Amino acid sequence: MQHQEFEPPEELRDTIKCFWYNSRDSGELQSGFEVLPDGYAEIIFHFGSGCSISYNGGLQPLPSPFMMGLLNQPVVFYTQNRLEIIGIRCFPWTVFDLLGLPSGKDGVRIFEHPIAQLQFSLAKWIDAGRIDEALVEVKQYFLNARSRVAANSMLFKAGVAMREANGTMPVSQVAAAAHATVRTLERNFKQSSGYSVKDVSGLMRFEQVRNQLWLYPNSNIAGLAHELGYADQSHLSREFKRYSGTTPAAFARKAKAEKPVASNDFVAFIQA
Repeated sequence: MQHQEFEPPEELRDTIKCFWYNSRDSGELQSGFEVLPDGYAEIIFHFGSGCSISYNGGLQPLPSPFMMGLLNQPVVFYTQNRLEIIGIRCFPWTVFDLLGLPSGKDGVRIFEHPIAQLQFSLAKWIDAGRIDEALVEVKQYFLNARSRVAANSMLFKAGVAMREANGTMPVSQVAAAAHATVRTLERNFKQSSGYSVKDVSGLMRFEQVRNQLWLYPNSNIAGLAHELGYADQSHLSREFKRYSGTTPAAFARKAKAEKPVASNDFVAFIQA
């Protein structure tokens, strides 16, 4: 498996966390990989054999692109042979305005949008092994889209404060950083992302624990709870199980077992 992340141009850093590319060879048999929740929304272009999710007892193929919104539990995707992905990792309070779509709480969202017109030309670059050219095209699309959207300074300031605090900042302090009342911030935040500040902060904080345990499985869980503002270790464990479906200790054991076959910086996709 190969994974690379690329910083966005300066003009996009208020809306996009990064662009990324991933390739994986699963062999001829259908295999699954699990995506854990985090504090971002992803726009996913995929190439090759395609990918599916479980639906009504069967597998539902996903179009390219599709959106992966904020998740409240893991999602398992299925693929076989070679799968290549270009992802755009967006802040959840910016992605819907950027695309001109209504916000929502869909975990995996199939949507119709002019951005799908990129699929054909991106596939040509991917087939030629020119990942750099594919990324240039994606970045230019989003630069053009960003230029048509008015900046929301309140949400930008709130997002900066939340990210710098890794989701540990109380809503009242986020509102103060955004120079807004709690009520105004919450109304605007929910309208733009579909979620409350508290919802997104909880996912950001879970993401920090998840990443730490994946990279350093021997981390002290009680210490992490204190560092990230949980009431205690049991509070962290409850929240972790809520989002991941497993305990922090079990996740750390899985991280130890899978470390030889997974890259350290790729914590979102885990072999199911």
